Amino acid sequence: MKGEGYGLIFLANALGYNRLGISVQRKAGNAVRRNRIKRLIREVFRLHRDQFPPSADIVLAVRPEFTIDSLLDMHTSVVRLIGVCQGQGYAGN
Repeated sequence: MKGEGYGLIFLANALGYNRLGISVQRKAGNAVRRNRIKRLIREVFRLHRDQFPPSADIVLAVRPEFTIDSLLDMHTSVVRLIGVCQGQGYAGN
C-alpha cells in the first residue's frame, strides 16, 4: 500500500511478535534527514504497537517525496493506511 511518500508492506510471520523494517533512499535527503525519518517511524511503531497487525513483518519504504516531519502527522498517516490495509484483507488476515 502507498502512503504519503512511502510504501507500507505487511507479511504474516509465525513468530508471535511484529518486526519492523525501514528503508530510506539516499534521495530522501542527507544523513541527518534520513535518520530523523527512521526515528519518527520507529517511535510511531513503539508508541502505537497495538494498532499494527499482530505477528507481522512490517516494512516501510520511504520514497524521495516523503515530506512528513512531525510525529503526529506520521502517526495519522500510518494508522490511516493500516486501516485501509486491514479493510482490504492485508496484514496477514
